[in-house]
Amino acid sequence: MVGSVPDFQHERAALQRGALRVAGVDEVGRGPLAGPVTAAAVRLDPARIPAGLRDSKTLSAARREVLCAEIMAVAEVGIAHASVEEIDALNILRASHLAMERAVAALKADHALIDGNLIPRGLTCSATAIVKGDATCLSIAAASIVAKVTRDRIMVDLAQQHPGYGWEANAGYPTAAHLDALRKLGVTAWHRRSFKPVHNILYQANSVTS
Repeated sequence: MVGSVPDFQHERAALQRGALRVAGVDEVGRGPLAGPVTAAAVRLDPARIPAGLRDSKTLSAARREVLCAEIMAVAEVGIAHASVEEIDALNILRASHLAMERAVAALKADHALIDGNLIPRGLTCSATAIVKGDATCLSIAAASIVAKVTRDRIMVDLAQQHPGYGWEANAGYPTAAHLDALRKLGVTAWHRRSFKPVHNILYQANSVTS
């Protein structure tokens, strides 16, 4: 799907079925070892859709920033998170769905177009799951951009508070540099203890001290 151009057909179909407030929903941050998972819900104005919306993973960081600003200027946007504590308590899939539910609630949508093959069980509106939705659906592409830019900014801020892990560059993902820093510097409050690399380091530390 890389290189494909998303369109407005999914939104148009929901509007034709009687929905009034249709939002695309996507999340970012399932894979990292640190930081929250972030979701965005975006309701686009069909007459004011920014040009060049794509799956955020296919865009440069600079292009995402530009598009995010354009989306925020012309669309209705809900942004929400699930915390590290919630990720560890619930599991990452449920936490990512919780963030999606919160983003949709913030937007007060009456139909949600969800990226993926699962519909979060706590949604307060009807929904459609769209596999590879960020590559085919304009509203989901917009949500993927907003969620990515928002979470990246959070990780840059956290990197200043916890230098050495490279979060400003790796956004908390398990790069070789991040894993090396984990072993050398230890686990922070922002690391997901339920994730195996972090859990293993904590287990090793406890074994040494016990």
